[in-house]
Amino acid sequence: MTANNLGSLLESIIPIVRKGGETIMEIYQTDFEVKGKADSSPVTLADERAEQVMVPLLKALLPGVPVIAEEAVAAGEMPDVADTFWLVDPLDGTKEFINRNGEFTVNIALIVNGVAVLGVVYAPAQGRLFAGAVDSCAFVEQSTGRSDIRCRVVPEAGLTVVASRSHGDSAALDSFLGQSGHTVADVVNAGSSLKLCLVAAGEADVYPRLGRTMEWDIAAGHAVLSAAGGRVEAISGEPLEYGKPGFENPHFVAWGHSR
Repeated sequence: MTANNLGSLLESIIPIVRKGGETIMEIYQTDFEVKGKADSSPVTLADERAEQVMVPLLKALLPGVPVIAEEAVAAGEMPDVADTFWLVDPLDGTKEFINRNGEFTVNIALIVNGVAVLGVVYAPAQGRLFAGAVDSCAFVEQSTGRSDIRCRVVPEAGLTVVASRSHGDSAALDSFLGQSGHTVADVVNAGSSLKLCLVAAGEADVYPRLGRTMEWDIAAGHAVLSAAGGRVEAISGEPLEYGKPGFENPHFVAWGHSR
């Protein structure tokens, strides 16, 4: 796909993600029930309904392109993965949704030959939507309108590190930062795929994830970060790719454009 094609497709994804966000916010205002999945992670009606809204729209947009969606996979539905496929996380940060802190997101990414080439991350409770297509654009939409985003050069004072609010391992994080050789000016906590977007928007410099994640958790944020000039690497330093058996990620680090 060319940059122009990706940019056009990105615009088509935005209303689909917003529809998912509208569905989630309707349930957010209610006394919703929390259930447990087979892996003991929580799930709500919002996860399920948002996925039910978005998946048919993606299938209609690119007929024949498989859709790998978190709740469908949890229910045992596993389409064959081709060179091109969608990754959907209808509600990333379910714990943040349950805690009603607003730090949850809707995520759609397109994968081509193992690379997250475009993605949209929408935080409906915050009114912020991040979008990016590789070799095309990266931007944020909010109440003030749309503006381009770009990773920043690390300030002289040192790195701002963003860490998980609900899945933190402070000892592992401290060990990683101590071995990185970088000066750390600040550590901030955030939920869901917003952490990748904060790096993309120049509000943080690095996001180390030293715990379990699935591909649908991070693919959309990865695409936004790549489009903004950043990168996501396995701890070994190799680029993080998609379509892995089981869709589970290794530990990784998301960097802004300058270390």
